[in-house]
Amino acid sequence: MTEQHMVQLLQKRGVTVGAIAEIVFKLQRPYNDKLTIEECADSVMAVLAKREVQYTLYTGIALDELAEKKQLPQPLQTILEKDEPLYGVDETLALGIVHVYGMIGLTSFGFLDKEKIGIIRTLNDNKAAVHVFLDDLVCGLAAAASARIAHQNENAPDYSANAPLD
Repeated sequence: MTEQHMVQLLQKRGVTVGAIAEIVFKLQRPYNDKLTIEECADSVMAVLAKREVQYTLYTGIALDELAEKKQLPQPLQTILEKDEPLYGVDETLALGIVHVYGMIGLTSFGFLDKEKIGIIRTLNDNKAAVHVFLDDLVCGLAAAASARIAHQNENAPDYSANAPLD
């Protein structure tokens, strides 16, 4: 299992590293005027290289695919087909990706889950396929890649306990 295999799995579901990198860029560009889309794509690939991220993606994508094939037991099949609003397992699973990179990833995830930027909106609004898990997994990937960049940015604002909050 490699990050390249994960890229292929995502592409099969209509998601590219470039589409995720665009979201990362939108999140981090205000804090880093030298940031490039290539750095964002590299960060997405670094997140995809983590085994726990790969396992999370496999699980969520498999559940979406099984729902599309109507192979899940009831009532889970109906819950996923309807994308029930109170079904939070999709977000819970995606948070496993986010927590790899700390609290900044968590806040970015919440923002992306609400605003549904870029490919996230496309997945969420696509009624021809089941993406109950995938849209949140992409939120998680983008949030984690964004947090990874933020942690590496030496010019980022310091919000530690000893720094003033201007």
